[in-house]
Amino acid sequence: MKERILKYRTGIDKLLADNDENTDWQAVLEEHLTQVSFFQHERLIHLIVTVLFAILEFICVSTYIISGAIYVLALIGILLVLLIPYIMHYYLLENETQKMYDQYDRILEHIR
Repeated sequence: MKERILKYRTGIDKLLADNDENTDWQAVLEEHLTQVSFFQHERLIHLIVTVLFAILEFICVSTYIISGAIYVLALIGILLVLLIPYIMHYYLLENETQKMYDQYDRILEHIR
């Protein structure tokens, strides 16, 4: 997904920078809206997963603090190892989607 979103966004940036008069900006806009909706859906799913892992991490840390059970430390470590990449991926999706909103505005300027 990371490669796809970065490749798509840089492709649109190049298209906007070229400013070719033969470009069908209405078709570009429709395709862009479709791609943005795909990435928004992906972003929502990753937000839900990231929040669930964060809640599980919090529950495990709380359990360890209350009970002091050593075996919970292993679960805390495993969840933390999974949570960090989820946060990084969600961060990428969020920022790239925000950049696509700016691209949408620039495409609209070409249509007008």
